[in-house]
Amino acid sequence: MLHLRYRPFWIAASAVLVLGVVWGSLQTSLDADVPQGFDKVEHFSTYLFLAVWFTGLFARQRWWLIVATLLTLGAAMEAAQYVMQAGRSADVYDMVANTAGVAAGLLLAALLTGGWAQRIESWLR
Repeated sequence: MLHLRYRPFWIAASAVLVLGVVWGSLQTSLDADVPQGFDKVEHFSTYLFLAVWFTGLFARQRWWLIVATLLTLGAAMEAAQYVMQAGRSADVYDMVANTAGVAAGLLLAALLTGGWAQRIESWLR
């Protein structure tokens, strides 16, 4: 992790964020109809956001680990949906959208947003 003054905050916020993604991926109580294909936009944007978030907290040398972890998270959520058989279904195209979101987030980080947490902390001093 980058040297961050508010490290405990960033860790707690990261945990809440990941737990929210896990809950959103596995919950079955909100059975709302979404337009055809919109769930792929949700997958793409969620994993793009996660990639940008974590590349803001970690040095570029660790970004490969962020990519591996996020892709593992996405695969685990799809596997859990398959195993649960509780109204959610695994979809290989969800994983494609997750992967595309991570790739886009990594590109955005490389071009613009990488290390954003240090910039925010410098503004707060």
